Amino acid sequence: MTSHRYDAVVQRIGERQPACGSTTVIAIDGPSGSGKTSFAAGLAERTGAAVLHLEDVYPGWRGLAATPPIVAGVLDAIAVGGIGTAPRWDWDRGTPGPLLHVPPARLLILDGAGSGAAIIRPHLSLLIWVEAPKPLRKERALARDGGTYAPYWDVWAAQEADHFAAEGTRGHADLIIST
Repeated sequence: MTSHRYDAVVQRIGERQPACGSTTVIAIDGPSGSGKTSFAAGLAERTGAAVLHLEDVYPGWRGLAATPPIVAGVLDAIAVGGIGTAPRWDWDRGTPGPLLHVPPARLLILDGAGSGAAIIRPHLSLLIWVEAPKPLRKERALARDGGTYAPYWDVWAAQEADHFAAEGTRGHADLIIST
């Protein structure tokens, strides 16, 4: 992502008021392999934001639908000045792991598919949709996660398609970024 593009996003963030207590929450949503995590990392570096990676709380390969209520619970706690908690997913064991603690921050980035869901949107100051052509997304995802993700690509892609169709996430985005 070019510096100029981050500058425009940083400016947009500066124009928004916190919608989650004193925390300004930015969601970076879109399908797997679109470049969300890379974009979130660059934006966090530019802004000093904390990042909640949804891959830490998805309850397994078939857990996309269960994730937005988990994240909304974390944000509900932050909105009243508390520390949000959620079980971290242990991908090796396929079971919930230790609790993840997310304290209030000046700026929090949600990185992951489902982060712009309707149940989360009341807490968002900005929703960014990141997209790329499907063949490129699959190539990126499999290169990133190798053989671990390959058997689940179709399962995850089907959940994303259902989720995004039901939620209309792209249509609610404040910014759309193609990578």
